[in-house]
Amino acid sequence: MAHSIKSADFLLESRMTDAAAGDIRALYELGIAYSSGSGGVGVDLIQAHKWFNLAAVSGNERAQECRAEIADDMTAREIAEAQRQARAWLGATTRRAA
Repeated sequence: MAHSIKSADFLLESRMTDAAAGDIRALYELGIAYSSGSGGVGVDLIQAHKWFNLAAVSGNERAQECRAEIADDMTAREIAEAQRQARAWLGATTRRAA
């Protein structure tokens, strides 16, 4: 159990660092991890939608499809929260880069 938590933490940390640096693939991979629970990451559709949304607005077409697929399993409130978090993340990373 501790091993899977460490691997999940490492996966998330490394992908978020890459995502903050503008790596569109990392955004998509975070969406995959949260939507499927891969790499020991817990399934979290709000987080998955957020990361797919960020990848989609960066031009990743597969992320657009994945975002639409998981949105079918989410409430309007959950989708709104995911969108709010995506905007906050974009704002934070934009300020860091400036």
